[in-house]
Amino acid sequence: MNSLASEGELTETEEEFRRRNNDWYNANFTNPSDMAPTIYDRALNPGAAAWFKGSSVHLIDRVRGYLEILDAHDVPCVRVESSDPGRVIYEDADQVVVVPYETGYASSSS
Repeated sequence: MNSLASEGELTETEEEFRRRNNDWYNANFTNPSDMAPTIYDRALNPGAAAWFKGSSVHLIDRVRGYLEILDAHDVPCVRVESSDPGRVIYEDADQVVVVPYETGYASSSS
């Protein structure tokens, strides 16, 4: 969404939605980077991503509008839910930040 905005791809209405809702999120939940400045450092926490907790409906409900805008711009996106999205490196009342588990096959030596 922010890339579309910085490239001037959003309509006036979409940009207004983005600004209004980004401001709302900034005022209504904790930015993990404010609590742990290196949380998204790619060397320390590769692939770190924030996930809203299922109980944070007031935050999740606003995501729908973002998804609609992304869809209108043919940006593939899906809503993903998981009870175990990765190794938790930050947690508060509304969200967790996780480093995804490694994917691939474990090798065995004999």
